[in-house]
Amino acid sequence: MTFEDMQIDQVVVTENGHILYRETTQVIRDGVVVGQKFHRTSLIPGQDLNGQPEQIVEVARNAWTPEVISAYQAAVAARKGPL
Repeated sequence: MTFEDMQIDQVVVTENGHILYRETTQVIRDGVVVGQKFHRTSLIPGQDLNGQPEQIVEVARNAWTPEVISAYQAAVAARKGPL
């Protein structure tokens, strides 16, 4: 019997509030891992979380305080500078 098992195996919240996570999908045949693939995703503070795994939504709820979101938006605005 062959099936795929997907798990989030790495989650990092950076100093500026970015959330980086990695999903690992393993192909398992007769109880033995015969292949795997990785998918990495990054999210910025305040980003829409629709469609994100519940585990990541929970991390964002804790990490993205109003202060973190405001600081991130201010940093982005400062990089853009005057038009």
